[in-house]
Amino acid sequence: MSTILRQHAEQLFAAELEELKKNDADKRPPNWLMSPQAVVTYLMGGKLKNGFEVSPKYIGNRRLIEIAVATLTTDRALLLYGLPGTAKSWVSEHLAAAISGDSTMIIQGTAGTSEESVRYGWNYARLLAEGPSEKALVETPVMKGMKAGKIVRLEELTRIGSDVQDTLITILSEKTLPVPELSMEVQAVKGFNLIATANNRDKGVNELSGALKRRFNTVILPLPDSMEEEIDIVRRRVQSFEKIMELPAEPPAVAEIKRIVTIFRELRAGVTLDGKTKLKVPSGTLSTAEAISVVNSGMAMAAYFGDGTLKAPDLAAGIVGAVVKDPVQDKIVWQEYLETVVKPRDEWKDIYRACRDLGI
Repeated sequence: MSTILRQHAEQLFAAELEELKKNDADKRPPNWLMSPQAVVTYLMGGKLKNGFEVSPKYIGNRRLIEIAVATLTTDRALLLYGLPGTAKSWVSEHLAAAISGDSTMIIQGTAGTSEESVRYGWNYARLLAEGPSEKALVETPVMKGMKAGKIVRLEELTRIGSDVQDTLITILSEKTLPVPELSMEVQAVKGFNLIATANNRDKGVNELSGALKRRFNTVILPLPDSMEEEIDIVRRRVQSFEKIMELPAEPPAVAEIKRIVTIFRELRAGVTLDGKTKLKVPSGTLSTAEAISVVNSGMAMAAYFGDGTLKAPDLAAGIVGAVVKDPVQDKIVWQEYLETVVKPRDEWKDIYRACRDLGI
């Protein structure tokens, strides 16, 4: 078993990727490792003609993934947009792994991301010693992806300053990266494209210019439609976590996962599942990713400070921590939910007691 805490998608699912390539008879775009149809199968899962089972990486609307993959075959870049925890980065990583076999060409967008992080930088020691030359250039993931004809990932695009964002316009429209200091340019090889992600909670922070928006095709990744879908996502991701971390605990019962998902869905929607009780909505997103984190944390508690079986006391702190982000406003929301919804449910008495015992 690997000692790496988190392998890249192309390493973790190497067997599936190899099997898909061997069984892929459809046409592949230039520099793609497999056809668009096979990429969608890799993301959505399915059974190959030889009976090999491909596990689903994304559980949701297949058409959204088809649109995303089709976009990457064109000259437009792809923007994955949505709430925190809707698998934008996860989908981006797996798309790059399936198309290019390399998900590591990535720029993490922050307020401090500079133009040099997107275009290119300089090895200043070499620059001073030898003067401007190609050897003194420090290639960014964008430059490397253009030269190799691979997919480049840009996380949290709207957290990058507007002036830095706009350095992408020439790259995405002309498919060239000018290097005026050397009177040269890097021209993109076929297969190059860019997948960016953006969080709609950051709306208004650094809005994309109209010119840059036109270079992207936007695919909005929603929260899971149904309870069953969200439970399945949490269950699969928790199983993966348990395997990687080698936790000495039993797999969580679906009933426990269902309770976490129910709490999150009700508080997100501001109404109970039966539609009878209206609820105040907390300030946090209570995404599927946070539900996964709560169950993973509970598994660790059960493994090392319990009897190895996931129980309500193992989950309580994680639930409260996910809901109560604002110690004043969210505390009121949580206490009302606890007393009006959790307490009357006979099968949830253990959750009620465990949360009350925390004194929050």
